Amino acid sequence: MDALASLARDSVLLVAAVHAAPADAEVPACPGWTADDLGFHVASVQSFWASVVGREPGAGLPGGDVVPLGRPADAAALAALVHDATAHLVAALAGRDPREPCWSWHPDGRTVGWVTRRQQHEALVHRVDAEQTAGRGVTPIDPEIAADGVDEVLDVLLGGHPAWTTFAPAGGTVAVVVDDPGEAPHRWDVELGRVRGTGPESGREYDVPGGRLVPPGGEPDAVVAGGAADLDLWLWGRGGAERLRVSGDPAAVATLRAAAVDAMQ
Repeated sequence: MDALASLARDSVLLVAAVHAAPADAEVPACPGWTADDLGFHVASVQSFWASVVGREPGAGLPGGDVVPLGRPADAAALAALVHDATAHLVAALAGRDPREPCWSWHPDGRTVGWVTRRQQHEALVHRVDAEQTAGRGVTPIDPEIAADGVDEVLDVLLGGHPAWTTFAPAGGTVAVVVDDPGEAPHRWDVELGRVRGTGPESGREYDVPGGRLVPPGGEPDAVVAGGAADLDLWLWGRGGAERLRVSGDPAAVATLRAAAVDAMQ
């Protein structure tokens, strides 16, 4: 399944799950959010990125020409809003050269391909949120898509440190291993440490747990292995480690997961 088909499919599943959940049901992984909040968030994010990639290449961040979405008053209107936002985003991304430049908040993400990948995984994770909120079983996740999600978490969200930060190694290395039956195994070695710096716009001081990818090899301090879907949800804080095989230093494993979840905020 390609990225746009995956994005559209998960958005449809999300709408169905949000509709099935009580409007005020709390999203397990997002304290303070209700099912309706989740649906409106996805519509808002998808509408924003449709505006970004629909502009001229390299045009930058949309400003006053982006009209904020109005909050729907009922479930049917919310479902229609998400449906329309997804359709606009897919249309904006379809047929585009992945290398084409566009604005992004991430220093390494200023291409249409980066936005497509990010929004594919955004839809997937929030679809899982919606299904968990509705008390449904999680619809199976394609192993290839999930493995790419693991890579995005570890390489982009956790390992993509802003230029104004420094990384100080501390805390060892954790190997993350995807080994779905019938799929090519893949391994990422994550060096743990601290990310420090001062936000150039906010002036806020940061000193938080972090990580960066290093070439696989040697003996890691810990190993977390399992199916791609289980690893992807674990790193996102949407699933536990019950179906994973964890060995080595438990503190290093806990640090990796906490740093990954924090990097997504």
